[in-house]
Amino acid sequence: MASQAEARSRGSVKFLDVVFRPLKRFSRRSTWTKIRTLGVILAIVGGTLVYVVVSPSGSGTSTNANAGLYAGSASDGFTPVTDASTSTRGLTRHSINVVFPVVSLQALAAEEGFAGDIEFTQQSEAIYTFVNQINATGGINGRKIDPIVVNFDPTNSAGMRALCKTWTEGSPAAFAVIDGVGAWQGSNELCITQEGHTPFIGQWSTVTNWTRLGSPYLWWTSPDQAVILSTVVHWGLSSGLIARNKLVGIIAGNRTSDQLALNQYLLPDLKRAGIKPVVETIAANPSQSATTGAQAPLVIQSLRSAGVQSVIPLIPFNVFFPLLQAETQQNYFPKLLLSDYESSIQVALGLIPIPYEKALNGQEGVTTMTLGGVDDPRPQRDGGYDPGVRKCWTIWHRAHPKTPPGQTSPYIEAQGPIVGWCQAIYLFAAAAKAAGPDLNRRSFVEAMAGIRNFAGTYSPTLSYSPHKFYGPTEYRVVRLHNNNPRHNACKLTYDGIAQGTCWQVIQGWRPLKSG
Repeated sequence: MASQAEARSRGSVKFLDVVFRPLKRFSRRSTWTKIRTLGVILAIVGGTLVYVVVSPSGSGTSTNANAGLYAGSASDGFTPVTDASTSTRGLTRHSINVVFPVVSLQALAAEEGFAGDIEFTQQSEAIYTFVNQINATGGINGRKIDPIVVNFDPTNSAGMRALCKTWTEGSPAAFAVIDGVGAWQGSNELCITQEGHTPFIGQWSTVTNWTRLGSPYLWWTSPDQAVILSTVVHWGLSSGLIARNKLVGIIAGNRTSDQLALNQYLLPDLKRAGIKPVVETIAANPSQSATTGAQAPLVIQSLRSAGVQSVIPLIPFNVFFPLLQAETQQNYFPKLLLSDYESSIQVALGLIPIPYEKALNGQEGVTTMTLGGVDDPRPQRDGGYDPGVRKCWTIWHRAHPKTPPGQTSPYIEAQGPIVGWCQAIYLFAAAAKAAGPDLNRRSFVEAMAGIRNFAGTYSPTLSYSPHKFYGPTEYRVVRLHNNNPRHNACKLTYDGIAQGTCWQVIQGWRPLKSG
């Protein structure tokens, strides 16, 4: 079995070696930045086979998801929540089977310099902590959550599919699957939802077509990327980074996901604004690393020759390196419109100051996440955690009162794995409780569609509707900043330590846009 697994993941392992070695360059970044970046890499590894099916039957060239809350109809391609299965699979009179998939990469983390990231190794402990707290306070209308914590290898797509089939068709039967950190992605989400008709709450997201395919069982705690792209265009126009007298470029990966985002969402958004961009396509699959490296200098040369001043990247993490290297070699540094698309705004912070400070320092982007803050257990009014994170910290600290080694206070990371699991678990609990004593798949997804103003962690507020399957409702604009100790423009940490790099908030929370 070991040799078969090794053979299946050989291409991904080669990719991990290429990507993780440069990560050592930013080993001094904050712990949560490294963890979030690691999550992006896992999404790339696991997403190699993403978008096996592009759009639901009859959806054609779909329009952007409406960022507001509305009733909608079946004609927009979503399966109504009222049509969900009434199956009680995974339920007993006294328990609810819930699966929590956790990436099994501790050995790799140690090898690649993540061994000191305590929270990365505490994910299972976090799951049990929050589930136990719910169970100890009455559970879900008298039922206890029975947590099924399963370690999985994100480089083994066949193994992930086998797990999905076990949870949705085999034993133990799962009522729902919850992923708090975004490691269970792509076609694996659709295996659970579209094929298995099993509720899934997860952090990994893409464009609207995906939730149409998985509806009404697929619910995201991160934003719909189609809405993010509409927001990028709106912000670009308002900031002057996109204008009719300014040549705009797009670098899009050749993956089906990137091309779908480009042609069905971003280009129509720009066309409505009267903008005709210069589009460059680049090999983006991890297995195409040699081709990516060869194409990157040509892509940058083409944009430079055309006089492009602003660039919107539609690329995964592995394409950033060769493109930034080409920019540096050609001394060409256009304005980047970064965003939550493929977490480009989060990834970029991890790549300064070495070796791409000129390319990235001062760049701006839009995000639905609470970037710009620090890990601070004080209440929000005192400059600390948002209410959602504060709630998670209170529960965690009660169960783990000792200060971890290397810290001077018992904080948890405001964007780390612990609060990610806390957010997803309590979101599930809120919907399951709202479904009432007659819990089944249909009553659960109907309750999910009624969640409003839920206090999140990665994002401050999550709201859903029968046709809004992603939680975030607001965005803000942040700037990447390489801190100068003499001026110290970054906020000090709770321990009084200066941050080496940070996000500077330059525009406060505003409603997400849609096309």
